[in-house]
Amino acid sequence: MTGREDSSLVKDCTQGRPEAFDVLVDRYYKVLFNVALRIVGDSEEARDITQTTFMKAYEKLHTYDPKYKFFSWIYRIAVNESLNTTGRRRPSEPLDVQLVARGDTPEQIFEKNRLHETIQAALMKLSIEQRQVVVLRHFGDLSYRDIASALAIPEKTVKSRLFTARRQLCTILIGGRATT
Repeated sequence: MTGREDSSLVKDCTQGRPEAFDVLVDRYYKVLFNVALRIVGDSEEARDITQTTFMKAYEKLHTYDPKYKFFSWIYRIAVNESLNTTGRRRPSEPLDVQLVARGDTPEQIFEKNRLHETIQAALMKLSIEQRQVVVLRHFGDLSYRDIASALAIPEKTVKSRLFTARRQLCTILIGGRATT
């Protein structure tokens, strides 16, 4: 069942075979979690957002139009959930992203945490439009075409935003203004 098209899995699910949705969850969990994490900056909130995204998608499967990519549809749900979450909290709330590999020395853990915090802080200084293209390209590993489809913008706009975002990130990171 894992090699099947998304629209076929959605159809199966709406016809009484909910196990087909498990394939979609497996297929898109990681990229949607990364999108949420990079928008909200908190791994616990990102997990909650990802879970909520899949629950809402499952409840609204009957509204999905198979003319469009399923990922674009569910991505929009994830982004809206992420933006709603960031809108409910204070803008000055500190970010705490703990992405630690096991077996590292305390010094390595400290350096990795500092690097992750620096990158996250720099990402949070970008506009939401720029952040979205960076996250989808570099953390979601999507092509320009897929990003354009997910954001419902022209591919040239994706490239332009990505170029501008990369330049801004470089300025922030080299200038040292992204420290937490």
